[in-house]
Amino acid sequence: MNTQTAQRTTEISQVITPEELLAHWQGHRGLTRRVIEAFPEEQFFKFSIGGMRTFAEMTMELLAIAGPGLREIVSGKTSELKEHIEHGNKKAKLLELWDATTEEINRLWPQIKPKDFHKTIKTFGEYEGTVQSSILYFIDNEIHHRGQGYVYLRALGVEPPAFWER
Repeated sequence: MNTQTAQRTTEISQVITPEELLAHWQGHRGLTRRVIEAFPEEQFFKFSIGGMRTFAEMTMELLAIAGPGLREIVSGKTSELKEHIEHGNKKAKLLELWDATTEEINRLWPQIKPKDFHKTIKTFGEYEGTVQSSILYFIDNEIHHRGQGYVYLRALGVEPPAFWER
């Protein structure tokens, strides 16, 4: 590390704590859960606009990333991204898995040491970044798909939950 990098490193102050980041993520997860709940059962698995995936398919992607991604971060062992989850066309099954993932995130989170947030990792065998950038991607991806869910709900005549209530 050169002198300039060392100086810059010592000047960096913490903007958000790991606990605050977890609360931020879980706030988004709670809101996304309410979007899932707002969908009429049949439309959750069938409705799409412009060739986009159904919200059930998007939900499976979010489930395939959050828990498994954090498991990879904690264990250091990568695995393949598996977006298909058996659900039997039951929204309740995906909500059950959503809740289990929320609990898993809460259980795994304390195992990430603050110094490791800037460590370079590879998730799902191909996506390289830092622990922090990976977690921010998990959150950003969820927000992106939740936005699609909002459009679907509005097109179905369903009032989505207030986006600011996290």
